[in-house]
Amino acid sequence: MANWRKLFWFSTLGVALAAAMVLGGGCGKPKYPACDGDADCKKPEKCVNKKCVQCASNNDCGEGQLCSNGTCQRLPGWCASDNDCDPFQVCKGHKCTFCSADNECGPGGQCRSGKCIRKGFCEKDTDCAEDEDCVNNRCQKYQRPTSNLPTCKIDPVFFAFDQYSLTDESKNIIQKDFDCLNANKGHNFAVVGYTDPRGTVEYNIGLSDDRAQAVMTYLARLGIDPARMHKVPKGSSEAKGTDESGWAKDRRVEIVWE
Repeated sequence: MANWRKLFWFSTLGVALAAAMVLGGGCGKPKYPACDGDADCKKPEKCVNKKCVQCASNNDCGEGQLCSNGTCQRLPGWCASDNDCDPFQVCKGHKCTFCSADNECGPGGQCRSGKCIRKGFCEKDTDCAEDEDCVNNRCQKYQRPTSNLPTCKIDPVFFAFDQYSLTDESKNIIQKDFDCLNANKGHNFAVVGYTDPRGTVEYNIGLSDDRAQAVMTYLARLGIDPARMHKVPKGSSEAKGTDESGWAKDRRVEIVWE
């Protein structure tokens, strides 16, 4: 009888221990990310409120970071270098701020009204190379679309040397181009200005801008929505002429579907 009681007692104890192991996860350490101490976590994690987290205090995080809800997060506005800041800002005293001199903007950079205009970044097209446009503050090569475009003919508008005013002949060409543009109101387009190779880069960019603007203004007067037009001053970046007959072809404005 006594042996039967012992057997029953041990069986009951075994069932209780088995139940405890199931409910408590066994006799070993808690299953990750649960923890009883830092030793249960992956280094350098900390055990906070029975859970492994990245940090328990700011001291567990690197420079310029703070501990928030167990995660190391960068302090707002803190920087280690200019690369951590907005492209137009500089890092001074670990804080992103405005520039005060060109030499703070790196090789070829310019400090303009507190903004660093670095190579490859821009506020306007003239900050970029002649064959580039300023798109979302970055200089990009202009890419013309090649598919799903209207098929009606659009002729270029030509200009006299060092001129951007429209002649009667130019206006007649623009009137014909208007018919095509107006018949395809669902398509936007670029008005691309060019010059011949004579003159400085800066001057030619300005002249090509004026020529493109003259065409855009006339198109707007004819009834084209200005929101459909995108001005692209290219200067002499694609000039091919070597004499007056060739230069006359360089001095033009082209309308290109986008």
